[in-house]
Amino acid sequence: MANMMYFLSFLAILSTLQAIHAVEYSVTNNVPTTPGGIRFTNEIGLEYSKQTLISATEFTWRLFQQNSETDRRTTPKLSLFIEKLGAGQRAYSSNDEIRVNSDYIQDFKGDVRKEITGLLYHEVVHSWQWNGNGNAPVGLIDGIADFVRLKAGYVPDYWRQPGSGNKWDESYDITAWFLDYCNGLRNGFVAELNKKMRTGYSDNFFFELLGKTVDQVWSEYKAKYNT
Repeated sequence: MANMMYFLSFLAILSTLQAIHAVEYSVTNNVPTTPGGIRFTNEIGLEYSKQTLISATEFTWRLFQQNSETDRRTTPKLSLFIEKLGAGQRAYSSNDEIRVNSDYIQDFKGDVRKEITGLLYHEVVHSWQWNGNGNAPVGLIDGIADFVRLKAGYVPDYWRQPGSGNKWDESYDITAWFLDYCNGLRNGFVAELNKKMRTGYSDNFFFELLGKTVDQVWSEYKAKYNT
C-alpha cells in the first residue's frame, strides 16, 4: 500500500512539473474576411499552423541540442496572429508573439503553405535562441533563425545563393549560408555558438570553436565560392 501511495504521489508531482513546463500554443486569424485572411483559412489553416509551431519548436530544441528545460529559455506561451502589418512586411516576432502579414499571404505567388511554414520556423527560433543578453549582432540572430529554416528544408526560391554577401553578419540568408559552412567545419557549431550566447557575446566565440577568427572563416568561405 505504501508503495502504491508513493507511486501515485510521484505521478502527481510529475504531472505538475509537466504542466509547469508545458508550452501553450495558440493561433488567431484577426482578419478572417480579408483576401489574405480567407487565403490563410483555405490554404493553411489554424490547426496546421498550430502544429507547425509545435514542430518548429521541437526541431529547434533538437538542432540547438536543448535536451532539458534548463538548456532553454522560459517560454510558457507561443502565439501566432494573422493580421495586416506595414507595407512590405512579411512577419515578425516580439515577446513570443508571432505576427504574419495577411497581405503577404494574399500576394504570395506559389505554395503559400510552404512559404508560411518556413517563415514560422524562422520566427519560432526567436523564442528559443539566446541573444548574448542583447549584445549579439542582430544579423547573427536572424541568421541563426534562417539557418534553422535552412536545416528544416524550407529554403525559398528568393534566397540568395551560398557565397553571396559582403559581411558575415549581413543577416538572414547571407548569414544562414555562412553558418551552414561553419557547421560543416565543426558539426554542431551553431548549437555550441547558441549555448555560448546564453550569458553574453564575443566574436571570439568563433575562434574558440573553430580555431580561426570569424573574419578568417568568412574569407575562406568567400574564397570557396570565388565571389
